[in-house]
Amino acid sequence: MSIKIGVSPIAWSNDDFPELGGDTTLEQCLKETNEIGFSGIEAGGKFPKNSRELIPKLKKENLKLCSGWYGANLLKNTVKEEILIMKNQLNLFKECDAPCMVVAEVSGSIQGQAKIPLSKRPILNNDEWKIFYDKINEISKYMEDSGVPLAYHHHMGTVVQSQEDTERLIDNTLDTVKLLIDTGHMMFAGGDFEKIAKDYSTRLYHVHCKDIRKDILDIALKDDLSFIEAFFSGAFTVPGDGCINYKNFLKVLKDLDYKGWLVVEAEQDPKKANPFEYGKIGFNHLRKIALDCGFEITR
Repeated sequence: MSIKIGVSPIAWSNDDFPELGGDTTLEQCLKETNEIGFSGIEAGGKFPKNSRELIPKLKKENLKLCSGWYGANLLKNTVKEEILIMKNQLNLFKECDAPCMVVAEVSGSIQGQAKIPLSKRPILNNDEWKIFYDKINEISKYMEDSGVPLAYHHHMGTVVQSQEDTERLIDNTLDTVKLLIDTGHMMFAGGDFEKIAKDYSTRLYHVHCKDIRKDILDIALKDDLSFIEAFFSGAFTVPGDGCINYKNFLKVLKDLDYKGWLVVEAEQDPKKANPFEYGKIGFNHLRKIALDCGFEITR
């Protein structure tokens, strides 16, 4: 049984906040990713948008494209409109042999709104949920037929945030809607990512390994901070630097015969948390635990 360990480029450069790592080149990010020991990296805003340019850059550092974010607006767009918007990215991921595309519905999302507390995030009514099920089923079938499955990302500040939201989505959609578990986001939302993994193991396709600084999370919840305020306060960090017990979680994944990617991801200010140094902390922590749990780690 083997897994691969990848990383998100968000630690080096944050697409939503160009001031965070704005001067860091893609070449530095990829070079350090390889030097740390990661096998792959998810796509980011500084990545070329065509495979002719991207594949050589990845090969130079012996890296694979292990997925990347796509913010969908299925509650606003028709499925045909959404396909037209995502088509170039989908083709890029297919040509780069990415295992999936990370998708989250961002219609009405407050994840990027610094002054709106998380208690004000959008909530769907029953009719809106039904529309969402139908549309995401249709687009997930298209994506799977295209060779790049949809891995749905529950995310703070969006319509699918909580454990209840996530379970409702998976319970009411087709098997083509795969599940991404993000440990940090689910803990922030008060959910149990180990239980979700067990209950929806047949749909689990991709894992983001984010850690939480419990003292800052407690303040964020008590004061009803926005997602941005929590992030800039330092709520997130890499595995091994927070409170999440990854030994327990990886034991669960081993028992479930999980064979996908573990992707280290932490929204942090690179001036406060050096991406290379924190990347090493996250990689070494996951690698040791994965090996102790009996996983084989491949490139």
